[in-house]
Amino acid sequence: MRRVCLALPTNRTCPATIAALVREAAYAVDHFDVEVHLLVLDTCSPPQYAEHAEVLRTQPAHPRIVTHHLSEAGQRHFLERVTGCADVAKPRLLLDLMLPEALSYGACTNRAFLVAFALGCSSVHRRDSDSHYQRDPDGREIFPIHHELASLGRRAADAADAVSETVLTEEQAGRRVAMVGGSFVGEPSVDIDEVARIDPEVYYDVVSLWAPMEWPAERKRQLVTESFRGAGTKTFERDNSTLGLVDPMRVDMCNIAFHDVHARVPLPPATDTIGSDYFLIHLVRSAGLPGVLHNRDIVNFHTAERRTDAGFVAYQTRFVKFLLSMLYFNSLYDRLAETGPSLLDERGQVLGPLVAGFARQSMGLDQAENRERLDRVDSAYRRLGGRYAEFADLLLPRRESLLEEAREDIGDFAVLTEAWGELVRAARNTPVDASATRPRRAVR
Repeated sequence: MRRVCLALPTNRTCPATIAALVREAAYAVDHFDVEVHLLVLDTCSPPQYAEHAEVLRTQPAHPRIVTHHLSEAGQRHFLERVTGCADVAKPRLLLDLMLPEALSYGACTNRAFLVAFALGCSSVHRRDSDSHYQRDPDGREIFPIHHELASLGRRAADAADAVSETVLTEEQAGRRVAMVGGSFVGEPSVDIDEVARIDPEVYYDVVSLWAPMEWPAERKRQLVTESFRGAGTKTFERDNSTLGLVDPMRVDMCNIAFHDVHARVPLPPATDTIGSDYFLIHLVRSAGLPGVLHNRDIVNFHTAERRTDAGFVAYQTRFVKFLLSMLYFNSLYDRLAETGPSLLDERGQVLGPLVAGFARQSMGLDQAENRERLDRVDSAYRRLGGRYAEFADLLLPRRESLLEEAREDIGDFAVLTEAWGELVRAARNTPVDASATRPRRAVR
């Protein structure tokens, strides 16, 4: 029997999402021969944590659903034991990269990866707290884990019976399905729609900054049109899925599952940077690893916190840091695409040290592009006026520090990737519960 991890990292109140996650776990055990470890990584305040704990406590019990609700302190304790027994040069630095003080989309998912390894899970199925599930025409919730468990980890040629269409070469079909993902419907994944409403051209000017600077205008405009929209407003009617090399623009991290690749390379642990958790999606495609794209899209919504003054400044900062990170990630994605299947060893597994080397090399890139990005953000936001102009004023004294943070973030990714294999090994030998004698072994 396979053991899988259905994971939800959260730093906000989300009792309804947690209850829905329990229903997805129940669907999984009712339809597949699996044991589901439902993992909630909860860095909320004590009252919010208690509310989530009550939701989990009152859900129906099932012999093949095991719940793990880890507070920030519980996560820290686990990671201290992992880094303490790992053969690494700087355990304290790695602990900080795994559980930084600032918000990190990549780090929270990396923690889910290591906990899943400790639990003996063969795959991780990630969801977000600001989302919920669609319903089919008969009113039933549509759970992405259906497609994930049907294909993930299987040899692609053998998984063809679980999908609507297969688009793979014979060589690719001989590899295991490394990723299954869908998109989202509802509100855009990046909360900058207000910019588009105020001035569509300013929106284009800003969003196009995540493209490589040398791209022609038409290609940038196409990117802007597709960016952050997911599947738009489509409603679910019937299942459709494709087994092939998945386009990163067609999947979202609220609706994703990984097999094995997350044991080779972590996600970038950049802080206060949206989009820093999408790296593995690009890596899977470039390496020629099979994936499944399905249409069980999740409904995305924005929380009220982003509408507050403090929330606005925090989110816009994360967006600007995302734009600056693309100097390095665009270069990395080019290197991955150029290297292609040579990213894999003879067993079809990603060569983590090769990826770490690419990341480290990118640290030497000229920052002139990023200076231009900051100039253009400043100009665009001042054209918008109001709180956007005020935010531009806040950015001015931080320009040099933001440039350096973006460069250091990619260096941190290299450091973590170099140590990742050892951290995974240590996690597999570290109980999540310190009172346990040893972790459970994976069943594939």
